[in-house]
Amino acid sequence: MIQRFRDFLRNITAKISNAIRILLVNALGEQRVNAGIQFYYKGRRALSRFLFGHLDETGKYYPVIRNIYKFTFLALVLAIGFYLQLRTNFLWLTGGMPSIEALQNPKMNQSSSIYSSDGELIGKFFTENRSAVDSSDISPWMFSALIATEDKRFDRHSGIDIRRMASVAVGVLTGDADRGGGSTISQQLAKNLYNTRRKEMRGVLYHIPLLGTLIYKAKEWITAIQLEKRFTKGEIATMYLNTVDYGNNAFGIKTAAKTYFNKTPDKLDASESAVLVGLQKATTYYNPIRNPQNSKRRRNTVLGRLVQSGDLDAKEAEKLMEKDIKLDVNIEDASDGLGNYFKVALARQIEKWAKEKDIDIDIYRDGLKIHTTIDSRMQVYAESAMETHMRMLQREFDAQWKDKNPWTYENGEEIPNFIETVAKRTRFYQQLEAKYAGNLDSINYYMNKPMRMKLFSWKGPIEQEISHMDSLRYYKRFLQAGMMAYDPYSGFIKAWVGGVDFDHFKYDHVRQGRRQPGSVFKPVVYTAAIDGPLDLGPCDRRQDKMVEFKWKEDGVEKVWRPRNANGVYSGANLTLRSALARSINTVAVQLTGEMKPKGVIEYAKKMGITSPLDNVTSIGLGTSDVSLYELVAAYGIFLNEGTYREPILVFKIEDSNGKVLAEFKPAEHQAIRPESAYLMQYMLRGNVEEPGGTGKRLFNYNALFRNGGQVAGKTGTTSNNSDAWYVGFTKDLVCGVWVGGDDRSIHFKGSMGEGSKAALPVFGIFMNSVYSDKSLGYVAGPFPKPAVKIQKEYLGCSSYEVEETGIDSLNTAEIDSIMAYKNRFRNDSLINMEKLERTLPARRPDSLKLP
Repeated sequence: MIQRFRDFLRNITAKISNAIRILLVNALGEQRVNAGIQFYYKGRRALSRFLFGHLDETGKYYPVIRNIYKFTFLALVLAIGFYLQLRTNFLWLTGGMPSIEALQNPKMNQSSSIYSSDGELIGKFFTENRSAVDSSDISPWMFSALIATEDKRFDRHSGIDIRRMASVAVGVLTGDADRGGGSTISQQLAKNLYNTRRKEMRGVLYHIPLLGTLIYKAKEWITAIQLEKRFTKGEIATMYLNTVDYGNNAFGIKTAAKTYFNKTPDKLDASESAVLVGLQKATTYYNPIRNPQNSKRRRNTVLGRLVQSGDLDAKEAEKLMEKDIKLDVNIEDASDGLGNYFKVALARQIEKWAKEKDIDIDIYRDGLKIHTTIDSRMQVYAESAMETHMRMLQREFDAQWKDKNPWTYENGEEIPNFIETVAKRTRFYQQLEAKYAGNLDSINYYMNKPMRMKLFSWKGPIEQEISHMDSLRYYKRFLQAGMMAYDPYSGFIKAWVGGVDFDHFKYDHVRQGRRQPGSVFKPVVYTAAIDGPLDLGPCDRRQDKMVEFKWKEDGVEKVWRPRNANGVYSGANLTLRSALARSINTVAVQLTGEMKPKGVIEYAKKMGITSPLDNVTSIGLGTSDVSLYELVAAYGIFLNEGTYREPILVFKIEDSNGKVLAEFKPAEHQAIRPESAYLMQYMLRGNVEEPGGTGKRLFNYNALFRNGGQVAGKTGTTSNNSDAWYVGFTKDLVCGVWVGGDDRSIHFKGSMGEGSKAALPVFGIFMNSVYSDKSLGYVAGPFPKPAVKIQKEYLGCSSYEVEETGIDSLNTAEIDSIMAYKNRFRNDSLINMEKLERTLPARRPDSLKLP
């Protein structure tokens, strides 16, 4: 049988040799092939003489010694060939190895830190939560425990411990598991640092059992030796502690010390160090949070090793072993910290910049220091203002709709199959559709099957059994919101709140979302009228009257008659300031018609609005979708002497060593004339100061009006009560707020959805907090005087051509607001205080007295 197998092998070998010879002859010619064969046999004979020429062929043990020589030589050749194959990865047989550059400058995955403009750490980007530290920042107990437990001959080997490997082999044969593993700290570092077992490091031979294991172990041996050549033992131990996984998403000793003991690595004592080193054997089984008893036993084992190595006194170790592990858990998550919505926008902005500049950075791995424009204190105020108002507004919204659904047509009728339509857009539905090939029975079964879910509520997260369909019905009743505050002088975004709860609602309503702005878009129209060819001013007038626009569509004549929000045409001949303050639709539409929609669109682009805008007359009423981000930046022009300055989120990026990689400055351009900017600023003050101004509720926030403080802005409400807006500004900041349903089909009822009620309070609460906090450096006060001479008339005109009409329209609340701030109105308001006091004594005989 054996002889047959040998004959078979000889035949196969002969045939293969023949085939190779034929191929070589055809390629090189017979003469060259024969010369090559002769050279081969000549070399073979010379090698045989070198290896065996000194041996006595007649000796008794000649055959044995010859075989020993032969196999030793073959083993040496194979070893050299194997090493060369590992280094060169010929034909991708064994996979890649760390490059010389990677060995000289090892790079570990580190979390990138996000800093606020006031120097606070407000979040991190990471796939592995790791921050490297120097050896001087690590407790000596960590090094002692590590070496005593993982590699007690660490100082006496050069990356591979042959004696330890032999000991492990004996342990495998005898069943002695206490002998530990054969990998040194250097080998484990090689595996952690370069991940020699990852997919891109694998070659063709990796998939062969045993051979694959030999290949990746050999790579680790070679890499460990290379590390030992380039780094000291202390540096290797420090890198090891900085790279390993300690469980609970804690990578590296700095994060581990904070996660389990809420302290820095240099403050770890012997017991705590033993816990963390003990975790290296099994991060789940010996996890002190999940398995405290297992962790205690492992800790005591490590303490025992410290006693054996002479690093810890035996009696002290006994005392420590009796104590339970005392934890101070502080697990970090990528969503921890402030401004999770803004972090998503920040990541997108940096990744876009890196791609445009062709810069190779990874915010999740490179340990960057990202310095943002966000002020941590203002971000807290913004998130608090959002929560305070939206919690209350949601209660009112739920009370309005009660057991009815808020997704309706504009006539109030509920939209049939609304949730079913929404469900088809969800990822879960689409996954079911793909899995069950569109089978509706299967899809509906799983969409309506109850399962355990954690749901958002304003009282805190709740867990309950609920189906996907019912969860959609539940979540669609929640109001959403977005808010952004911005310094138009520096271009710095100071606060960014993209929604009511990032954990449950990921969609960002600051920049990602675009909705109809309604009347909050009107300042763009008025800017075009003042700065553009019409060259109007605040004292120019337009009558509040019914206007109509006619056109033909598919041969049918269409008529549009825009109405005011209250459905009334007063007939008053209003100044532009008063018309804007009262948000009179008919005047905005008249101006749009005079300039043509194209003229309004042109100015919108100048003011930084890049969203597509429809070339229709109704654009003057804000019918084209825009983002909150765009509107806030556009309003900044009125403060900044007509200069548009693009809002930015980051002003500097440093690498892990503090080297500045990039500094950012906002793009800017002159959008309108400085005179026009001041006049628009003045006109928007009318939103608060004019009789009937839609922003007079701001007088509830006293800190804004200290020291003669002034506020300007505009409310916005869409005609179907789906969106509520407020964008306003003081002398220092611009802030915008949007509030509405998750879908446009979700509506407010009645006046609840007005911008002054649904959105303005968030602005007021936030700004009130900002101006109450002296540490921020903002002091309330009036807007600065114009830096240029104002040629157009703006102070010498009254709101109405018939002044009594304006006075008669005042209600009690408006009179209270006016009188509370009458000194400022006296200076440059269009309200005639003397006339007010003369004509209304009967209505308020006591309060309308001049001091």
